[in-house]
Amino acid sequence: MHDERRRIEERVERVHNQRIKPAIYSATVPFEVEAWQAPGEPVPFEEAAAARYEPFAMDTPWGPPWGTTWFRMRGQVPAEWAGRRVEAVIDLGFVGDWPGNQAEALVHLADGRPLKAVNPLNQYVPIGNPVAGGEEIDYLVEAASNPDILANDFAAPTPLGDVLTAGDKPLYTFRRADIAVLDEEVWHLDLDLQVLRELMVHLGEHEPRRHEIMHALDRAMDVLDLDDISGSAAAVREVLAPVLAKPAHASAHTVSGVGHAHIDSAWLWPIRETKRKTSRTFSNVTSLADEYDDFIFACSQAQQYEWVRDNYPHVWARIQESVKKGQWAPVGGMWVEADGNLPGGEAIARQLIHGKRFFIEHFGVETKGVWLPDSFGYTAAYPQLAKLAGNEWFLTQKISWNQTNKFPHHTFWWEGIDGTRIFTHFPPVDTYNARFSGEEMDRAVRNYSEKGGGTRSLAPFGWGDGGGGPTREIMERARRLADLEGSPKVVVEHPDEFFAKARAEYEDAPVWNGELYLELHRATYTSQARTKQGNRRSEHKLREAELWATTAALHAPGYAYPYEKLDRLWKTVLLHQFHDILPGSSIAWVHREAEAEYARVAAELEALTAEAVAALGGGEARVFNTSPYPRAEVVRTSEGAPAYVQVPAGGSAPIASAEPAQPVSVTGRVLDNGLVRVEVAEDGTLSSVYDLRANREVLADPGNQLRLHTDLPNYWDAWDIDKHYRNRYTDLLETESLTVVEDDPLIGAIRVTRAFGKGSKLTQTITVRAGSPRIDFETEIDWHEAEKILKAGFPVDIRAPHSSAEIQFGHIQRPTHTNTSWEAARFEVSGHRWVHIAEPGYGVAVINDSTYGHDVTRTVREDGGTTTRVSLSLVRAPRVPDPAADQGMHRFTYSLLPGADIEDAVAEGYALNLPLRVADAAGAPEPVVSVDGDGVTVEAVKLADDMSGDVVVRLYESRGGRAQGVLRTGFPLAGAQITDLLERPLETAETDAAGGVPVSLRPFQVLTLRLQRAEVG
Repeated sequence: MHDERRRIEERVERVHNQRIKPAIYSATVPFEVEAWQAPGEPVPFEEAAAARYEPFAMDTPWGPPWGTTWFRMRGQVPAEWAGRRVEAVIDLGFVGDWPGNQAEALVHLADGRPLKAVNPLNQYVPIGNPVAGGEEIDYLVEAASNPDILANDFAAPTPLGDVLTAGDKPLYTFRRADIAVLDEEVWHLDLDLQVLRELMVHLGEHEPRRHEIMHALDRAMDVLDLDDISGSAAAVREVLAPVLAKPAHASAHTVSGVGHAHIDSAWLWPIRETKRKTSRTFSNVTSLADEYDDFIFACSQAQQYEWVRDNYPHVWARIQESVKKGQWAPVGGMWVEADGNLPGGEAIARQLIHGKRFFIEHFGVETKGVWLPDSFGYTAAYPQLAKLAGNEWFLTQKISWNQTNKFPHHTFWWEGIDGTRIFTHFPPVDTYNARFSGEEMDRAVRNYSEKGGGTRSLAPFGWGDGGGGPTREIMERARRLADLEGSPKVVVEHPDEFFAKARAEYEDAPVWNGELYLELHRATYTSQARTKQGNRRSEHKLREAELWATTAALHAPGYAYPYEKLDRLWKTVLLHQFHDILPGSSIAWVHREAEAEYARVAAELEALTAEAVAALGGGEARVFNTSPYPRAEVVRTSEGAPAYVQVPAGGSAPIASAEPAQPVSVTGRVLDNGLVRVEVAEDGTLSSVYDLRANREVLADPGNQLRLHTDLPNYWDAWDIDKHYRNRYTDLLETESLTVVEDDPLIGAIRVTRAFGKGSKLTQTITVRAGSPRIDFETEIDWHEAEKILKAGFPVDIRAPHSSAEIQFGHIQRPTHTNTSWEAARFEVSGHRWVHIAEPGYGVAVINDSTYGHDVTRTVREDGGTTTRVSLSLVRAPRVPDPAADQGMHRFTYSLLPGADIEDAVAEGYALNLPLRVADAAGAPEPVVSVDGDGVTVEAVKLADDMSGDVVVRLYESRGGRAQGVLRTGFPLAGAQITDLLERPLETAETDAAGGVPVSLRPFQVLTLRLQRAEVG
């Protein structure tokens, strides 16, 4: 047989695209359209309905950036269309085929009920199937003219990312608003051809099945009457029916499809627009569920459900009905799909608590899995936290984006730092926006790593990132691929069903231990530093407010614990941990609003804490310690004078209650407190840090080296830092001034100022305090650079085989060598409050109050010694998607802690992030809880969420070893229970004769205790 592949494939492509697709709608009549431009921000339906509308013609420009235009569309279905399937077809002037970052609209009935949304590949609104003929149609269409921030592949900065800079030039040209007859036979023919063409081109040229499909398509084209597509469509489908009916091979891979609509809670649009996106997408999904009984949709992010509940009650009611019918599957059990590295441990716990509770309360559904397809790497603390929240499985997709190494598994057990394992799946289709294309189905099978062990994988299908969701065309593809030779079998089912089947067939799946590190998007640990700082400080202020509110509730008669306020503030912080807000990868508008929200949260939490402390009564000035560790350190009194105090963990003490062993001396540029001696060089670096206790020099080279690197990644400016940034840099060694600013027996400080670059200025106060080996670098940067990153490096004279970085409820060790491509790829990593390096007998920690990104490298010197360099990433200057990212003022502190072990790093990390509070109080109430025993660290103290008055304490083992201790209470204890994260009892905790609760923890174990108070008097 002659090879006619090219002729046939080109013939089918042209006829399909140029003849069949245009014939899907066989008759149309236009709507009569009027328009009203809403002034400023979106308005409620009632206001839009009462507005004055003006006539509007097709092919007219409309829509300023971030504007809202309401269109009134009126029309009548022709009487002669009776018995036909009729739809409204609306094209707002869509660009490309991605629905999430351009014009989109929600169609309302005249009474205000949302009906359905329209976007590029979902332009129809059902009118009737069949219609009676003569129906009057009256729609109000809320159209959003969101700009295409992704234009030109992020190649250049754009002012469109903020309503303040976007301008008012119309972005779109309205193309179509018609009432139309859907020719169902032609529509189905179009889908038949799509499925068969794509299957054909992705089968190997040696496969008989490919040639069978090709010749069937050729024969079908012979049957098609180009002058009567509608009349001949049925006959063409009959020719194709035999090749569509051939069943899949018995050993064919199974793809479990579940509808999905990834909606970033903010990204290339602000939060206010996401609230509307949810209504559009969820209207489409519930509409699709009415058309397809076999449709199932998985949806995460309780926050988005709450937005719909509060703003779109009709859509909310439809969701509730779909959940009852089993077609809508709440998943994920988190408040939002948060970043997987940056939120603190308690914050991830609260993500799971608030998310799961929402779904239980509103749907009677307890989700079973963590659904995080799009975060930028995942902390090794997740398996334990997920299981403690009652989850059985974990799903993500993003690791498939790795820049260097291909992750070796798709179905596996993921083991966390404490040893907890959770059943985990990466869909080998390599997308969470699948459409069941031939390319995707081919990739799912080829890519699947578990061949021979497992036989199935998951494919979340539907348009996403900016929403959109599944379409009827995708559902039709799924039906055709359910059992088709040459393709994997497709079954639409609930994710819980997929995970149950996958685990049942592959219980002995391989194990991956430790973090799921994404070899891409490493700059998300640093970009938009003020957003990250807002998160860090909010987390610690929430801890502080809860602790002192609990203290006041126990000891101050009449004080009311602020349940509602704390709940609301936690949810605000959790929302901003979304994986495109906290990582710093959103447009300017998002980060401008985030900074404002963090300031509001901080002010409200400060007021709550002050109110709780004041409730304890006025009296002498006292110092309050929110940290879980006792502290002996210098604090500023309300008059600004330094005082040395000793304060118990979670308790308070009078000002000036102790004296340090040795005062601080300042001699020239040398600071000495008897523990460390710090010499500041003329260029402002540290020429020496001498540990007087260990009698050794800490530094191998000058310390606190401020290094300005060129930082232009290959792509994704705000997301990525590529390894070549290391090759070009400037050390900041020029100083404007170097001055002793504090010379007190309790504090010695030297201030260094520098000007550099494009008008940037940096001021650092290097501080040593009595009684502490910690050296603080209080830093203020007025930053005006572009495409640069500033790092602070400490070259330490230690041969460290690995670094340890704090993560949620523990720490992770990473090799300092680059033996393999896996280690080499970790050239920028994340950590929380501290990084620690050590050799046997001696260690050093670098601590911070708002920095996450860092790198650790090592070199061997000519003298044979090893220099291990810890560098913190302080601030970046990407220009896309926010052209002014990080510009302006930054204030933060980082510290060097010589002679530190892990426990020292943990304690000082808390201390730096939880400053001592000075306030008047009448007395010294007992700490709510205290712990006897090393390594047992209290992370949260609060009242139970059910308002029972029980005290909830979350603690963990923080050193990486076994720990035993006794938790004692500052109130009469009636009993204690071990609970899950949702404060549901798991077992009764024993108490000792003195009323304490003995605890025994494995390495990094998290334990939640619910403490019942005894009746007094």
